[in-house]
Amino acid sequence: MTPRYLELVCPAGTPAALRTAVEAGADTVYCGFRDETNARNYPGLNFDREEMAEGIRFAHAHGRHVLVAINTFPRPGQVALWHRAIDDAAALGANAVILADIGLLDYASGHHPGLRLHLSVQAAASNTLSLAFYRERFGIRRAVLPRVLTVKEIGALVERMGVEAEVFAFGSLGTMTEGRCILSSYLTGRSPSSDGVCAPAEHVSLSEEDGEMVMRLGPLTMNRFGRDEPAGYPTPCKARLVARGIPSYLFDEPVGLNMIELLPELKAAGVTALKIEGRQRSRAYVAQVVRAFRATLDALDRDGRAPRIDLSAIAEGSKETLGAYRKGWR
Repeated sequence: MTPRYLELVCPAGTPAALRTAVEAGADTVYCGFRDETNARNYPGLNFDREEMAEGIRFAHAHGRHVLVAINTFPRPGQVALWHRAIDDAAALGANAVILADIGLLDYASGHHPGLRLHLSVQAAASNTLSLAFYRERFGIRRAVLPRVLTVKEIGALVERMGVEAEVFAFGSLGTMTEGRCILSSYLTGRSPSSDGVCAPAEHVSLSEEDGEMVMRLGPLTMNRFGRDEPAGYPTPCKARLVARGIPSYLFDEPVGLNMIELLPELKAAGVTALKIEGRQRSRAYVAQVVRAFRATLDALDRDGRAPRIDLSAIAEGSKETLGAYRKGWR
């Protein structure tokens, strides 16, 4: 497969979302097994082995690729589930696996030398020395770069990293260093890094109090919403907390990343692929975002001019940011 401009890598939290992404114009789809081996381990999401096999067959029949995310960190002595996920992804014909853990990279490179390895953003590798380690020791072919770099910094890194660069183009943002998000574990005992889930649903409660919707994670109130106010999911880093009597988003306000206007700059910087975040989002979200990026990439490939497409309505918090790609505070 030769991408027409930049490879468009799109999320699929369910088999239906995979088909939607392919039909909407994704070059590549990434998804995970239905367990804690992937960082979107929520009820009702992900794939069993039969569904993964069928999804890979469907994508390949349409000339598209499938990447399997096995991007959490096993606990000591409990690595068998992750080894099985790697073995099964290889056996089912995945085009690559996305890994973060050094031990899993070692296992995959040793047991499946023909399997293409992508370094997950969870590894938080953002400099040439760390990327050289993963490239030379495990033979990674691509690295998903953390969302902390400017376009100029990405360009400088691409010149020396020796592997393909994939960057996030649309979706949710967080305040934690990639792969180091543990706030949820202090409240629920489970974290995205090992359990694949932030603010697990069984710890979330909703109630109506004094005309407001109150969201709690475990024993703590994460947010209160008025009747006409849009309500987000109660993640700890985006909680609206009360300090000195004033409610505010102390850590991070809900806002979505959208770098569609920077696509020509990323192309010029040597980026290979764009990643859309949102395996926990709906098929409608997948369809709308993928179609928008497909139309933009095709227009840029055709005549160098991109149409203006407004995605703010489906961005987190209905607001958009370029994040660190342009660090305006410098």
